Amino acid sequence: MFFLSDYAYTLPQELIAAHPAPERDASRLLALNRLSGSMEHRYFRDLPQLLRSGDLLVLNDTRVIPARLQGKKETGGRVEVLILDYVGGCEALEKEGVFRCACLVRASKRPLVGSFLLIGERIRAQVEALEVDGSARLAFYSEDPLPQALLDAGSLPLPPYILRDSEDPKDRGDYQTVYARHAGAVAAPTAGLHFTEGLLRDLADQGVEIRRLTLHVGYGTFAPVRVEDIRTHRMHSERFEISGETAAAICRAKAEGRRVVAVGTTCVRTLEYAGREGRGVTAGKGSCDLFIYPGFDFKIVDAMLTNFHLPETTLMMLVSAFAGYQPIMAAYREAIARRYRFFSYGDAMFIG
Repeated sequence: MFFLSDYAYTLPQELIAAHPAPERDASRLLALNRLSGSMEHRYFRDLPQLLRSGDLLVLNDTRVIPARLQGKKETGGRVEVLILDYVGGCEALEKEGVFRCACLVRASKRPLVGSFLLIGERIRAQVEALEVDGSARLAFYSEDPLPQALLDAGSLPLPPYILRDSEDPKDRGDYQTVYARHAGAVAAPTAGLHFTEGLLRDLADQGVEIRRLTLHVGYGTFAPVRVEDIRTHRMHSERFEISGETAAAICRAKAEGRRVVAVGTTCVRTLEYAGREGRGVTAGKGSCDLFIYPGFDFKIVDAMLTNFHLPETTLMMLVSAFAGYQPIMAAYREAIARRYRFFSYGDAMFIG
C-alpha cells in the first residue's frame, strides 16, 4: 500500500470520458460500503436513497477560471500560458496594483526574464522570474481592468487526458458545478459536477443539511507522484476558506453523531486539514497541503462522493485510505468490467 506501483491499473482508453453525461445526474454511481466491501450499481439521481435526514453534505464552491491563455512572444513565436495561482494574482493586484502570479509557459524556446508576452490585443505579460520547478512568475498589464481582461481572453484548462480536436463551447458550463461561486480553481472539483439544482433541493427537502467551503483546485492535482515510496511524496498546496457558519455546522453534526458527507477529495482534504487537531473544524483561510494515504486517521469525514481517478495518483491514495486499499481496487476492477466512465467527466462513487 505504500508503493506507487500498488496504485497502477489498466484502463481501456475508450472508458475515459471526453464529454459529460447528457444530464448531470444521469451519470452512474457505484455505491461502496467501506465496512463490508459490498457494492451497488445505481445512478447519481439515486443519491437521496443513500443519504438520510440529518446528514451534513459539504460542497466545494470554487469556480474554475479560464486560465489557459494563447499569445505570442515579442519576436512572434507562439506561447501558451496557464495561470497556476489566480487567487494569489488577485491578492497581488489588490496590494501592489499589478496582477502577478505563477504560470506555466509553453513555447518552442523558454522566454527570457524581462521579456514580454502578448496575450490577445490588449494584455502584456512580463516574465519576472523563471523558477526551478519549471514555472514562471509573470506580471500582467492591460488598459482594461484586470483580472477581468484575463478571464475574457482565456479558455478553460480542461485536464490533459481529455483529448479533443477542438474545445467544445459547452465546456464553459459543463466544467463548472451548479453551485460554483468563488473564482480561483484551474481544475473542477469533479465529484460535484453530477449535482443539479433540483437534486440539491430534493436533498434539502429530505432533511439533508448542505454547507459549503472553498478550496481552489490547483494544477498540482495533475502532477505525477515521482517517488516509489509514497510516504516520501510532498503534496502540492492549495488555498482554502471555511466560513464560521460551515465550521459550526460541522462541529454540531459531529457532536450529535450525524454523518459528515464530503463531496469530492477536495472537501475531504480541506475538512481533515482543518480538523487535524481533533477538536472539530475551525473556521479560517489558508493553504492546505495535507497528503492522505493508507493509515490516515480520519477525524471529520464519515462518507464521501468521488469520481474514478487516474492510476498512481494521490487521489487514488486518498480514497484507498478512506475505504481500504483492497475494497477500492476491487471497486475499480468492477467499474472497468461494467464499463463505467472514468475521470473528470465520468461516473461517480459513493463511499459510506
